[in-house]
Amino acid sequence: MFGLFKKKSEKDKLHEQYQKLMKESYDLSTSNRKLSDQKAYEAEEIMKKIEAQEL
Repeated sequence: MFGLFKKKSEKDKLHEQYQKLMKESYDLSTSNRKLSDQKAYEAEEIMKKIEAQEL
C-alpha cells in the first residue's frame, strides 16, 4: 500500500520503454521487417543505457 505513490526510478522507466519497443518489434516482425529492425535497434540502445547505469 505504501508503494502506491512511489515514483518510478529512471531505471524502471527505461526498462518499461525497452519492453514496449521489444513488443512493437515483435508485432511488426511479420508485416514490416525494416521497421521491426529499427525498433529492435532502439530497444538495444535503451538496454545499453540501463547497463551503463548499473555500473
